[in-house]
Amino acid sequence: MTLEVCICPIAEEHIVGFHACLDTVARERAYLAQTSAPPLERVQEFVRSVISKGQTQLVALDGQKVVGWIDILPMHFEGFTHVGHLGMGVLAGYRGQGIGKRLMLDAIADARSKGIERVELEVYASNKPAIELYKKVGFEIEGVKRKTRKLDGVYDDLIVMALLSD
Repeated sequence: MTLEVCICPIAEEHIVGFHACLDTVARERAYLAQTSAPPLERVQEFVRSVISKGQTQLVALDGQKVVGWIDILPMHFEGFTHVGHLGMGVLAGYRGQGIGKRLMLDAIADARSKGIERVELEVYASNKPAIELYKKVGFEIEGVKRKTRKLDGVYDDLIVMALLSD
């Protein structure tokens, strides 16, 4: 089955769908640090801030439904403004179809056009598909934070990865 998923910058009309998508992925308790989305009002403030600052946040849309997202947000400390932190997620039924890769490539290009030279992320060691995707796009492992998460009595390491511009 070929999906006609559109990748586009987040807009005001995507906020509720983004919140729902974020909450669904968070409640899987496997991929994100949070186990549920923040309240809708906080997510609205966050997205509106990203939009007003012209920062990188994209959504994947199947029709009007938000099925994935990515953001690369710059650090604000002097000497670190060339660094962006990547966060992303894709709904379970849409994984493994190239949506994550499309989101990443588009977001990285957008962030680079805004002066981001280093994109970094953290991913749980148990999330093998994501690690392989990041490697395919060019991210390299820089370190491991051992036993960073303990959820439901199970430890997981956090792998630190980065992509440097050429």
